[in-house]
Amino acid sequence: MFINHWFSKNENKKQDIDTLNLDNLFTKTKKSSDFKQFSLSNEEGSFILSYYNSLIDQQQLQCKILQVFQDRSLDRGNLKKIDDVREFIPIEDIIITDNLDVIQSKLLKGYAILQIKENDPRCALIHLSNEVGLRDKNDVENEFTVVGPKVGFVENIEINIHLLRQQINTPNLIFKEMTIGTMSHTKVVIAYIEGITNDQHVQTMVQRLENIDFDIVFDSSQLHQFIADNSSTPFPLALSTERADRVVWSMLNGQVAVLSSGSPYAITAPSTLLEFFITPEDYYLPWIVSSFFRLTRIIGVLFSIFATSIYIAVLTYHYEMIPEVLLGPLSLSRRNVPFSPVLEVLFLEFTIELLREAGARLPAKVGQTLGIVGGIVIGQASVEAALTSNVLLIIVALSALASFNTPIYKMSNTIRFLRFPLILFAALWGGLGIVLGFSFLLVHLLRLESLGSPYMVPLYPFRPKDFADSFIRSPYSVTTKRPGYLRPKSIWRYHPNDHKKKKNDFDD
Repeated sequence: MFINHWFSKNENKKQDIDTLNLDNLFTKTKKSSDFKQFSLSNEEGSFILSYYNSLIDQQQLQCKILQVFQDRSLDRGNLKKIDDVREFIPIEDIIITDNLDVIQSKLLKGYAILQIKENDPRCALIHLSNEVGLRDKNDVENEFTVVGPKVGFVENIEINIHLLRQQINTPNLIFKEMTIGTMSHTKVVIAYIEGITNDQHVQTMVQRLENIDFDIVFDSSQLHQFIADNSSTPFPLALSTERADRVVWSMLNGQVAVLSSGSPYAITAPSTLLEFFITPEDYYLPWIVSSFFRLTRIIGVLFSIFATSIYIAVLTYHYEMIPEVLLGPLSLSRRNVPFSPVLEVLFLEFTIELLREAGARLPAKVGQTLGIVGGIVIGQASVEAALTSNVLLIIVALSALASFNTPIYKMSNTIRFLRFPLILFAALWGGLGIVLGFSFLLVHLLRLESLGSPYMVPLYPFRPKDFADSFIRSPYSVTTKRPGYLRPKSIWRYHPNDHKKKKNDFDD
């Protein structure tokens, strides 16, 4: 009898622990707005159904669970044990278990949890997963990569939440829902990972979104401007992306994401300047190849900003810097050009911008044809008419090409804009004007912040430990820690086993 009492006591103790753990799981999941829990009967605390609204199929929920329990002919008195659920619910994939690990795993895979009583640790896991959003007319358009997933966000915010839930299978993924717009009442969701993201970043984002007083919100780009730390800057202070994998990577690092109903783009913050020159493809290729392409991208951006202004400064004020080998070709190409170098450059730059705008506004096939044919025809005609030189035509074309290497469209626009102030500085003061323009640009960048964090880290403030994934993409064995400037709650991303020996096939 003592033995039976001992087993019964330990069984009750184990049941209390399981209940406590299951309660902790529900306490954590209830922080997310897409988690639903309600009773299927009039009796409070009985027949409790719990699920993630973003992961299940609503039609299956209505037809195979809610309609069954709303049927008056159903005798719920026969449903006394959780094992009897299989006889009432017409779904084949039903798992009966009290294992907390299984419950948590299945909940994050699109299963609903059914409990006979609220505190019962033994429950039924009902398969209701929804497979929407997987390459169903939601391919990425503006951030295309050759290697890696091609799944992008769509205008339906429920599908976007579903995509994030599929990638991050943890109850620590929290969605906070709010409504913005006095007339549109647009649904906006803040996404972050509890236990990784710094609470200050979340609170700052929530506060800035709550302070928005606007009538209609059409797109997340409007929210981007409202929450920016500085509205008088051409630089985007939060990263806007249409790629689901990019948002997942940002949240795993400790950033906050914002989704808006009706917008296929998500915002992640706090962001840094170097993030805008990183593509998800960098992490899918070998680190040596990725580092080379990333450096090529950054060098191309610098060339795009300074190439035309250096051309003006050299030809206007600093002829002595031209090598003797280039004096002949330069003088020959500009022999019949009646305009000064600055007018020559502005003419070609505005022509490139007009072609780009026309190509962007026209249908895709017509726009590509216009860009190619228009560029060739106008460029050749300008040279033959002596309106510009061959050398400048090559420089402007390469500058435009280098600006398009920027992965983020908003930063690409900023780079093209920055060329024009530097052109004017170079026309007024030559090389000194370029130095002054660069100094003003550098000071402006050093003063910028994104969600209260410095925009130029790890360059300023100088953080050498965060250089592992900045100008180059270091191997995964080096990038084991999250960026320190984000001040994440959990600094370790993963723990590689450095002492693990390579297994020899002959040892089997």
